[in-house]
Amino acid sequence: MTRLIALFLIAGTALLAGCNTVAGAGEDISKGGQAIHNTAEQAK
Repeated sequence: MTRLIALFLIAGTALLAGCNTVAGAGEDISKGGQAIHNTAEQAK
């Protein structure tokens, strides 16, 4: 039973860490897109 609980805790931690990583990458990509958009608008 203890092994099962430990397995769920490890899996839950990995899942939460993965979500934070994906969310952070999405924000970085969004900021990069905004920078490109702003540069294109200024070049007009």
